[in-house]
Amino acid sequence: MNGSVADGVALASGLADKMRAHSAPAFDMLVCPPATLLLKVAEALSGSGISLGGQDCHAKEHGAHTGDISAKMLADVGCQFVIVGHSERRADHGETDAVVRSKAEAALAAGLTPVICVGETEAERDAGRALEVVGSQLKGSLPDGAGDKIVVAYEPVWAIGTGRTPTPDDAQEVHAAIRADLHGLTGAAEQIRVLYGGSVKPDNAASLLSLPDIDGALVGGASLKVADFWGIAESCG
Repeated sequence: MNGSVADGVALASGLADKMRAHSAPAFDMLVCPPATLLLKVAEALSGSGISLGGQDCHAKEHGAHTGDISAKMLADVGCQFVIVGHSERRADHGETDAVVRSKAEAALAAGLTPVICVGETEAERDAGRALEVVGSQLKGSLPDGAGDKIVVAYEPVWAIGTGRTPTPDDAQEVHAAIRADLHGLTGAAEQIRVLYGGSVKPDNAASLLSLPDIDGALVGGASLKVADFWGIAESCG
């Protein structure tokens, strides 16, 4: 929940200019601005190769749901992706795995790729339950028959906006477990991108993105600065 129209257009334009000037980027880039900025950001990104996504969607296609936005509406303004089940939605809005799953199903029905978020709290990690919690969230949040038409993002709740990050070994352990679970749940584990999110910055991105089961980053605060976001992207490859 950051940014005026001017801020959003400036950020998107800065990223688009860098992407257009890059002959062969080793990464794909997606930006998911607040809903008020989607149309203007879509215009700024036009022809750059950067994808557009929403930060959330409703499970229903339309109806009496004041203040909500459907996946179909997101697709209508040019989105290809939508984040569902972000830890802040789970915590602040009480979203359960079943709710997240219904939103992911709605995204798929609208032709969008859902970025499905999972992650444990500090108390759950300290209790040794990180893999159990993440595995349960993953199983409960994935739509049936999604195959490889999803993205999964692991975001340890205790690392979001705190400046703390898991050690590379800890991050890889969870990502490897997610990949193993995806084998059984989808049969397409190697084709599904599994992202890491939680205080990703230019100075720690390379150590995280070089791990075998981390395919990219779900970037929070660092995405608000062109130089930082681009620096993280350049850590790929």
